[in-house]
Amino acid sequence: MSALRLVISDVDGTLVTPDKRLTEASIAAARHLHEAGIAFTVTSSRPPFGLRMLTQPLGLTLPFGAFNGGAIVMPDLTVVEQHAIPPGAAQTAIAVMRRFDAAIWLFTCERWYVTAAGSRDIARERHTVQAEPVVVENLDGAIADAVKIVGVSDDHPRLAACEAALRDALAGAASAVRSQPYYLDVTPPGVNKGTFVETMARRLGIATDAVAVLGDMENDLAMFAKAGFAVAMGNATDAVKAHAGAVTRSNEEDGFAHAVETILLPRAVR
Repeated sequence: MSALRLVISDVDGTLVTPDKRLTEASIAAARHLHEAGIAFTVTSSRPPFGLRMLTQPLGLTLPFGAFNGGAIVMPDLTVVEQHAIPPGAAQTAIAVMRRFDAAIWLFTCERWYVTAAGSRDIARERHTVQAEPVVVENLDGAIADAVKIVGVSDDHPRLAACEAALRDALAGAASAVRSQPYYLDVTPPGVNKGTFVETMARRLGIATDAVAVLGDMENDLAMFAKAGFAVAMGNATDAVKAHAGAVTRSNEEDGFAHAVETILLPRAVR
């Protein structure tokens, strides 16, 4: 890769611990990037409001990529760019998810809509994004503004089968990829974490070859393909690790901080 100018990190499974905490080591690693003159930001399947708690501890000043790149948002939550799922694709996604008995959530840039409250899965997401869902009778009224639709299931093999069925049914009209083994995200077509890498490189006037990225799931492979260097987390699957230039520790072992301090900053110095 070229001289390192920008680092972009995934959030869940990468930057934060399994219980969704930023560690002191991760905060320090982000500070060390800034001190070395290397720009830093994040991209995630989370909605914009689910990333606001990261901006101050990490000293983020650049836009971040929400919804797997479906929205580009400033640290103050001003939306720079957003894309919506075509309504027909959204309806198709909901129909397929119902066939596989997945709970279905719908996100806009400002709201999280559910049709039932109080399940353990909703409690998990509430803890992650630090926001309350809007409970509605059905999702029809929000489909026009949907930037992400999520199928949720603790039956991971069944959700994987749903992912394959969705890709066939959508036929490119929207993206379908799991951001966690239990979350299947449908997001707008033509945008992903890879296009976010390209957008940020253009914004900074640098080549994508000068960008390093960190991630752990299949939805991170799009940015692995665009960046000059990719680091996979120790908790990533072997399939994800195979696409990376290096593998760090798991997110239970401060893998983000370890990658910054022992892999990325030394490369920048060289």
